Amino acid sequence: MKKELMDYMVRSGQLRIRQVDKEKIKSIIKSAEINVIVVKNISLSEDSATVIFREIYESVRQLGDAQWWLLGYEPLNHEASLEILKEMKIKESTLLNHLVRFKKIRNDANYRGFRISMLQAKELIDFWDSCGTEIIRAISKSVK
Repeated sequence: MKKELMDYMVRSGQLRIRQVDKEKIKSIIKSAEINVIVVKNISLSEDSATVIFREIYESVRQLGDAQWWLLGYEPLNHEASLEILKEMKIKESTLLNHLVRFKKIRNDANYRGFRISMLQAKELIDFWDSCGTEIIRAISKSVK
């Protein structure tokens, strides 16, 4: 990410400068991994789709947080957390373009009472399966 954009994000209150904390980064990554493992053990249904989607979205967002902490910043909103992920160089990087839509779906569920469909939850599960492990590997490699 360009320094100018990062400086703007600090000035506009989207990021806070922090000291790199490798233990915090490892903890965030572990939390994201465990949450997804637990949630993927829940049978996907119309009733469970919203919970599954929310929790996997949260794990994806946590990976964005971990990436920012690696760079010495604390993200103060979801936009910042997702923005840093969109710049990652991973095999399925085109899928990162879906992050903004996933955030909108999650916000509709959290703040407008919309139910998330099984299809939407499945799409986020597939996103995690395609990108999650590679994102974790990239961040973890940089932590060592």
